[in-house]
Amino acid sequence: MPRAARTLPQSGYLHVICRGNNHKKIFYSQSDFRIFYKIAYALKLEEGIKILHYCFMPNHVHFLIGLTKKSQLARFMKRLCLKYFYSYQRKYAYSGHLWHSRFKSKIIEDDAYFIQCGKYIELNPVRANLVKQPQDYPFSSYRYYAKGTPDKLVDTDPFYLTLADTPEERQQHYQKTIINEIVQGVLY
Repeated sequence: MPRAARTLPQSGYLHVICRGNNHKKIFYSQSDFRIFYKIAYALKLEEGIKILHYCFMPNHVHFLIGLTKKSQLARFMKRLCLKYFYSYQRKYAYSGHLWHSRFKSKIIEDDAYFIQCGKYIELNPVRANLVKQPQDYPFSSYRYYAKGTPDKLVDTDPFYLTLADTPEERQQHYQKTIINEIVQGVLY
């Protein structure tokens, strides 16, 4: 029986997750992460996708994605996962399924969830005990927002721009917001 068609808005925001099959690793080396990053960057431009927040964990990936009427999310995710699979297959002489089913997506319908979703994504490495602080994890959008580190994969979160008047003040505010979540133990 065929799967039901995914319900996606023509425009708006989604939290998108894609997991490795059986929760196995999909990234074993720094170069694996970089390959996935390069593929995501090229395809987001081709498919009209805005990536506002992201985190590539060893066995799954998170995106907070913005859609417009021109966006092709399903095509973006299919091509991203398939291109990475072919690279992974060649590198590791792998056969079988790399990804667990198709990607999961949740429509973000209110501002409060939008803000929390970005923080949730970037705090993933802290919750998984991969790092103590989110700035220590190189494969997320945290450094872009908190440190001003250039990241061509990121399209700036519209709420981020409302945090303060200058880039430095926005970065400080963002850092405090995330650090408060860590200190208060609100890591979901």
